[in-house]
Amino acid sequence: MTKSPTLLFPLALFCFSAVAASLSAQIGTRFESERRVVQDPVTGNDLIFVTSKPAGDSKIYQTQPQWTSDGEWMVFRSRRVPGEAIAVHEDSGVMVQVTEGGYIGMLNIARKSMHLYLIRDPGAAPDQRPETPRGDLQLVCVDLGKLFADSESGKLSGADAYQKVVGIIPAEMESGGDMTIDADEAIAYFRVGRGYAERFLPEGVVPEENFGPRNMGKGPTGIAKMNLTNGKIDYVASVPFQAGHIQANPWVSGEIFFCWETGGKAPTRVWTIKGDGTGLRPVYNEPSHDWVTHEAVISPDEIAVAILGHRPIGFKDDWGVCGSREFATGLGIINVRTGHMRIEGQTKKGSGLWHVHGSPDGRFAVGDDFSRSIWLVDRRNGEMMLLSTGHKPSAADHPHPTFSPCGTKIQIQSAMLSEDDKSMNIVVIPVPESWLKRDFPVYDLPEGNY
Repeated sequence: MTKSPTLLFPLALFCFSAVAASLSAQIGTRFESERRVVQDPVTGNDLIFVTSKPAGDSKIYQTQPQWTSDGEWMVFRSRRVPGEAIAVHEDSGVMVQVTEGGYIGMLNIARKSMHLYLIRDPGAAPDQRPETPRGDLQLVCVDLGKLFADSESGKLSGADAYQKVVGIIPAEMESGGDMTIDADEAIAYFRVGRGYAERFLPEGVVPEENFGPRNMGKGPTGIAKMNLTNGKIDYVASVPFQAGHIQANPWVSGEIFFCWETGGKAPTRVWTIKGDGTGLRPVYNEPSHDWVTHEAVISPDEIAVAILGHRPIGFKDDWGVCGSREFATGLGIINVRTGHMRIEGQTKKGSGLWHVHGSPDGRFAVGDDFSRSIWLVDRRNGEMMLLSTGHKPSAADHPHPTFSPCGTKIQIQSAMLSEDDKSMNIVVIPVPESWLKRDFPVYDLPEGNY
């Protein structure tokens, strides 16, 4: 039966108004809960989908915090409001828009205060961010505590009541949004581009050329820092290669980690430096056959890495002969004080573990593989569990599992519920109670060789 035109018009007007409202939504706008608890079809473990509609969700990268300091909210990227970030309350599922004016690069949630830090390109529309910023950038702090309270009460103020421009990053520094917050929350570290970094490259240091088939890795690049109180910028150091994945140690002030970014295998992947520019060194001197990737600081003294085992033995291409199980592969955890590295686990077949993380208390580690399955590791006895699967290899991105600060749950992104097999949602997976209740003895062995 054909609908009457008089009925179609109000419906069309309603749809247009709803779309217009979402596109112009101000900071603090609330969205209804989509929270669903789903049982993993293979493992039976609970999967808490805190978002469940196809709205282009993606989690913050696993090198940075995912939860607010009160442990109640998670901030993520989404297309619910184009170009803006959203926070979701883990228990209620209520969502709140937490930026207005857009952002580029990394979202940084403070570990101590209820603050969110980001870099903004004021010369571009929030949903039309160019790859290369057009001018000076703003480093912005969002007061999440005040924002959540006003959003809940329905008494929102203008964006300036919640967002403060901390300082300006000049265009000549060629920054692109790769940023991290120091443990004391007084300093932000950010990457600078090749042209600016050349000014500070130590005499006699020769810049590296691109490495591998993706034509990435060429240097130099550098790291600068901004005082979050007065906006003052100081330079940290230049390195002769393309730096990426800059992350501050969340527990140790003045300690920075980053990678030699090639888009794949690097000659030496993981590096560290002090906030005053001293102490530049590799964290792990991998041999040429190791394919090391996806480093993440997981505790005051430890960084997790994946040593990939995804290629046939003897296979050679523009990356070289590397990444096979002819040699030790798996989820490696490096003690950055002693230099000791231990392989905590590896899948028996397939790609092996790819993106890795660990609980700050040292009990568990976690990784995903090429199939987007999630594997939990008990670090005290080496046991592995298939925690969850079915997150679809066709998904728009990888799960990127990240432990919560309390070490009892893991956040991932998943396409399990998406009809197009690509769009992802934000998911929390509790560590099974049976594993949380385990009590293994800690052996205090005497000094010696074992």
